Amino acid sequence: MISLILAKKILSLFLVMALGIVLVRCGIVRSRDSKVLSMISLYLVMPCVIISSFQVKYQPEILNGLLLALATAVLLHLVLIVVVGFLGKVLKLDGVEETSLIYSNAGNLIIPIVTAILGKEWVIYTSAFLSVQLFLLWSHAKMKLCGEKGIDLKKILTNINMIAIFAGVLLFLLQIQLPAPVQDAVDSISSMVGPMGMLILGMLIAEMKKLMSYHRLWWITLLRLVGIPLIGIVLLKYSGLAALVPEGRTILLVTLLAICTPSASTLTQMAQVYGKDADYASAINVVTTLLCIVTMPLMVALYQM
Repeated sequence: MISLILAKKILSLFLVMALGIVLVRCGIVRSRDSKVLSMISLYLVMPCVIISSFQVKYQPEILNGLLLALATAVLLHLVLIVVVGFLGKVLKLDGVEETSLIYSNAGNLIIPIVTAILGKEWVIYTSAFLSVQLFLLWSHAKMKLCGEKGIDLKKILTNINMIAIFAGVLLFLLQIQLPAPVQDAVDSISSMVGPMGMLILGMLIAEMKKLMSYHRLWWITLLRLVGIPLIGIVLLKYSGLAALVPEGRTILLVTLLAICTPSASTLTQMAQVYGKDADYASAINVVTTLLCIVTMPLMVALYQM
């Protein structure tokens, strides 16, 4: 049942992507105009998503679940960084390929998907995964993409998305609720995360002419959609972590959904902003997004067996 609801939600997001293609093909906008939307997504929509996810009533059970989700997210990312780092040396992967394997499109897809299949009350557990991934995106991934030798901790901690995480945690722990008009505005903007990510992707697809020229694209796609999720299933299903808290199995399902999503569209947006190989990053994002409608329900079914 969850797999069917998941497939339905992904299909609805695909329709938004199709609209992005239509806008470009009809000459209303150009593919490069998506860079502006990428900036808005990175620096406005995502912070609102993070803060909104923490606006829930404090309960000890929720805090314990958050700690489990956070520990699991850290463990998974560390394992993936080590495994993909080893594969990178063996297969001679470049920065775009390595980061596309490690980092999923959880930022754009996980919240609308979790809301659709589990309910809004489970969205808070996505914030743990997003917090870990955002920190690593703006440190490890940025270093890999830009060829930087070290990590600028000041830049990471002053990034608007990291500030949003700190603010969200503080509001949650102190049980400070945003004023109603502010909350409505934050919720309205955060609801744009899935559609905007898919719209940007559609605009990029519309003028993508050399998709088939990337010979390693299909191997990267197979690893991203099948290999990486299988590692996650083994860790989440057989580690015994689900028994640590009530509803632990469902909390870990949220984490699994996060790693089963396509490659991170944020990588494409970052590549655009920093002038790196955005075409290849978007090609990986496109193909993994097109095929995830099949692989994500299958991975969820494997986890539930």
